[in-house]
Amino acid sequence: MNNGSHDGPQTEATVRVRLQTSGAGADIASALFDDQAASMLGAVGRNIENYIGTLKVPVGVIGPLAVHGARGRWIGHVPLATTEAALVASYGRGAKALTEAGGCTARITACAISRAPAFTLPDLPAAVRFAEWIENSYDALADVAAQTTRYGRLSSIDTAVEGNRVYVTLQFTTGEAAGQNMVTIATHAICEHVLEHSPATIQEHCIEANYSGDKKATGMAMLGVRGRRVSAEIHLDSRAVGRHFHTTPQRLCDYWRVGAVAAAMTGQIGIQGHYANALAALYLATGQDAACVAESAVGITRFETAEDGSLYASVTLPNVIVATVGGGTHLPSQRACIGLMRLPAENGADTLAEIVAAVCLAGELSLSAAICADHFARAHQQLARG
Repeated sequence: MNNGSHDGPQTEATVRVRLQTSGAGADIASALFDDQAASMLGAVGRNIENYIGTLKVPVGVIGPLAVHGARGRWIGHVPLATTEAALVASYGRGAKALTEAGGCTARITACAISRAPAFTLPDLPAAVRFAEWIENSYDALADVAAQTTRYGRLSSIDTAVEGNRVYVTLQFTTGEAAGQNMVTIATHAICEHVLEHSPATIQEHCIEANYSGDKKATGMAMLGVRGRRVSAEIHLDSRAVGRHFHTTPQRLCDYWRVGAVAAAMTGQIGIQGHYANALAALYLATGQDAACVAESAVGITRFETAEDGSLYASVTLPNVIVATVGGGTHLPSQRACIGLMRLPAENGADTLAEIVAAVCLAGELSLSAAICADHFARAHQQLARG
């Protein structure tokens, strides 16, 4: 019997069969596969297999949020998709404080997406020779990669020798796309070229050796870049801190030090309060790969008081993986959320990454202030429990 598996074009009939064989009753089927889900049959073919419908995740909005990026000032509203009460309210409070202070400043300091194949050689001397050869083969390997993509470019090659094995980190630029599929296809072509032209015998290889940090929080993530490395900063005088956050710059800095020590004690990679809240909500709303939150949520938050008693606050996220094209960005609701943000036509992904950092900064300030002012539990009591 045909169970509606992904053997060909997805149709309404195959979806109905799939729901039936999954044991879905009429109420479940109608909740998952409504008219809107049916209208998306033609759009989801490159996003999911064995399609049975859609989920409706609530979307809230914060803003206006002002960000001074590398290409000028952006000001607009930011959609956040979540089922967690108090989240949008908290980020909205932080965004208001940033904007009324004139806006935060954000910059991208590095940009690359990586894939890390590994090659096993007969012995250590062969592995060392192979590593030297592959690092000297950049031009040839860049040409091979360029044959697979119009937008991706190989930007660097690094190697790490471990016994008779060589881990190769290939970094690419990917334009407006997040580029995960792009770099996988390019890396496959590079591996084929290496197998054919290697001066040493390769006993075995794999296209990804769990070395790139893909969808994982790793120590290496803090030192390099996967996606876009982006920082955002703001100066807030004591009056603004008191008005928006009901605390003081000194109290916020004291609390930041408490959290920094706790991060060291617990082995946290980085020092931050809750980047994952902002990242998950923004990634879901705009059609990003939600699993990338695992690596994107690595970073550093820093609070300091200036000589005049004002607050300096910054965030640095080394692994923001966002796109304005590809993946889920073309789906109707996600496309609408991207449209709401009115990103520039050129370098829109860079602006989106700067906005991500600004939202994280707003959230770090608001969460820390809620704890300092002893409003944290009360806010969740009021908003989550009515």
